[in-house]
Formats: sequence, C-alpha cells, structure tokens
Amino acid sequence: MREGITPAEALGIVLAETPVLPAERVGAREALGRVLAEPVVAGRRIPPADNSAMDGYALRAADVADARVEAPIELRVAFEVAAGATPLSRVGPGEAARILTGAPVPPGADSVVRQEDVERDGESLWVRVAPPLGENVRTAGEDVEPGDRVLEAGALLGPAHLGFLASLGRSVVAVRQRPRVAVLSGGDELVEPDGDVSTGAIVSSNSYSIAAQCREFGAEPVYLGIARDTPQDVEAHLRAGLRADVLVSSAGVSVGDRDYVRGALEKLGCRLLFWGVQMKPGYPLAFGRLGETGEGGPLVFGLPGNPVSAMMTFDQFVGPALRKLAGSTALFRPLVNARLAEDLEKKPGRLNFVRVRLERQGDEFVAHITGNQSSGVLRSMILAQGILLFPAEASRLEAGTQVRVQVVDSSVFAADTPGF
Repeated sequence: MREGITPAEALGIVLAETPVLPAERVGAREALGRVLAEPVVAGRRIPPADNSAMDGYALRAADVADARVEAPIELRVAFEVAAGATPLSRVGPGEAARILTGAPVPPGADSVVRQEDVERDGESLWVRVAPPLGENVRTAGEDVEPGDRVLEAGALLGPAHLGFLASLGRSVVAVRQRPRVAVLSGGDELVEPDGDVSTGAIVSSNSYSIAAQCREFGAEPVYLGIARDTPQDVEAHLRAGLRADVLVSSAGVSVGDRDYVRGALEKLGCRLLFWGVQMKPGYPLAFGRLGETGEGGPLVFGLPGNPVSAMMTFDQFVGPALRKLAGSTALFRPLVNARLAEDLEKKPGRLNFVRVRLERQGDEFVAHITGNQSSGVLRSMILAQGILLFPAEASRLEAGTQVRVQVVDSSVFAADTPGF
C-alpha cells in the first residue's frame, strides 16, 4: 500500500481500478441521464415522406411564381390532407390542396404556402406570395435515412436523444447500469438528525451530503447506517455493503485508537492501494478493492470524517469513478480561468482545494474566497461555486493572479438575458 501520494497519482490509481459496469435494457422514458451502451442504427426514414412544415396549402410553385399582394393568383382548392392521412389525389395545374402541419405533401405539389399568405372563399384560393420551390416542405429522409448510424455507445442521453429514439421506434434501449453506492458512517459520537445532541453528540450529516453527491453523479446510494466504534460493528456494517459497486465509509480510516475501518476492510479481503493523499482538505483518504483476490468486488473509499474533507475527497475521486462505472467518458468538473480577488497563502507541499464564489466581470470570472476554509466549516461548501486549485509547490497567490477553478455550480454560466 502506498502512502502520502499526490492527488494525480491517487486519481490515476482509482481510475485504473474502476471498470465500466455491464449494460441493462431500460425503457427509453426512464433513460434520461444514462449512458448508451450500444450504437443506434436507424431502421426507418425520418421523415418517412415529404411533409408540410406549416398549416397552409400545397401547390405547384410554378403556378404562382408571379403572385404578389397587389396581384394575387387564383387557384382551386381540390382536396384536403390531414396529418397522418395518405393523399388520395394529385395536385394538378391551377390547383392547391389544403394541408396541415406534418401531413404528407400530395403528388404534384412541390411547395407549401402559409395560410397567412392566402385568402380563401369556398374552393377559390388567392395566393398573394410567390413561395420558393420547396418552401415549407420537410423532405423525406432529411433527418435520417435507413442504415444511418445516428448514436454511438457512450452518448449521455438527454431529452433530444430520447425523443429521437422514440421517433426510430426504440422504446427500449441498452444503457450502462447505474452504480450502487453503499454509504457508511462511523463513530460513537454520531446520531441521526432527530437524535439527542444535548450530551455532545454530533449529527451524522456526512451520510446526507454523500448520498446527495452520489445522486449528483448519477449513482444510487444505499445507506448502511452508523457503525459504532467496535471492530465487530464496523465489520458487520461493511459486510452489508459488499454487494454494492462502491462502498464509501466516512471516518474511521485514520490512525486514531478507534479507527477500525482499515482493519475491518483488510479482514474482509480488501486490497488497500493507498492511504493518505497530499491534499488539503482530505489527507486521510484510503482506497482499495474488496474481494478475495482484490478484484471483482466493490471499490472501497475510506473518506475523512470532517464534513468538507469528506465532500471534497468524494468530489475529486469517488465522483469520477462513478461516472466511469456508468460508462461516461466525461469524468471531471468543467474548468475555467479566473482572476483571484484577494491574496492567498499556505505552506507548500499539498495541493489545496479552496472554496470560492465566482463573479462575472465582463468576459472574465473573478474568484472570491468563501471565508473560513476549515475542513469542519460546511458552509464554505454551500457558498462555493467553484474549487480553486492552489498548486502544491506554491506558497502564495497574489490578488489578480490567473487561477484554475473547477466549477461545481452550473448556475455561474446562467445569463441575465436570453441573448435574443
């Protein structure tokens, strides 16, 4: 087991050990946010036939090439085509067909004029605008032709993907399984939120924030409860999480007298790969793999107990692993450049993850420290819109310095106006 490694080394070990989960078939309605596990090839043409993009009249563009508002051209309305209907007649010279949006364009017609650009009296239609050839006609196959490879495995499915799958007749689709994460808290001092804190007990808040982070990264959390400070209870709780894809324990992985998680994990056959990462907050992070041979069992993360340390190590290491398990190739937070608003100092040696608020000033971001950066001040995470990366070797960053920031709150990209 390695100790005191860099964050980059730790992340490399985690991702090297992280597999991609098998596929499962789900209803397309339930596939939002899942990663496609198969390529999708079109089995049909979309649209299947030339159809109207407007409510109006299908006609021959040549018949009304000279139409103007002051000199409309008269046509005869021969028949009507509704959406979903099959045209039974042909549009001949001097004729038009009433047509609704989505209805197939009848034979003989090559354009559709909007209903706003005509006047009608019974079967007589006066066209006041000369439409270009093909106006308001969606041509057959302009979106997809049979045999087109339209989606690749690895695509993150959004609303448009699901509508597209439906249009192709795909009501069921193969996606990567959603990771299941067993979440364990540990310590005699912990109680649930409705427990008695009058004697100095501490609410087990980490289990709530970690479960929420699981959902944020697309995983399903399974809460194992609070393990008391005995080797037996810690082992029993850990055993309950062995069927999960990932097992996350908050606290108990350090070197204190009652830190029993490491010992229990080793007894269960965990191959611990590292303990201790040169980062702040979050140094006492442990990672390994459960199973008799160290392969095939759940990934195991022993997170620090302080609230900010637990959330930060989850965000930097567990989150990317969850995304890889789920089949995604986009594993990390967006990065932006920002101008530092105030001086920062630290001791060299560890990469610091500094919680910042991001302010837009013109075309740039300005990073403001969220205040107290103690690993126990959870409010610093509430206020944080980004995580400033304070390099390990640096001891000082002066105000005005350009820094790299991981964006954790997508609202920073929101605009004050729609832009149109």
